[in-house]
Amino acid sequence: MKLIRKAVAGTLESSDALVEVGPGTGLDVEIESAVMAQFGDAIEKCVREVLTQFAVEGAAVRVTDRGALDCTIRARVEAAVKRAAKEDA
Repeated sequence: MKLIRKAVAGTLESSDALVEVGPGTGLDVEIESAVMAQFGDAIEKCVREVLTQFAVEGAAVRVTDRGALDCTIRARVEAAVKRAAKEDA
């Protein structure tokens, strides 16, 4: 899947995550989280799995986590990727 624009999904509310994606070279994932020490690797793995699932080849992804569960992070990344790939958003 080719990303053609920047897109956002989610909020900065507690138990949510704000995911920003856009075109990039390679898969650049940046994560900001209060629980980075405990769950940073799991959050990054989750993000990369969704990017792989949708065959995203070039993306710059920024995740601002506020204690979101795995399923929430996956949903936010999926929504942002689909928005970024859509031509008439």
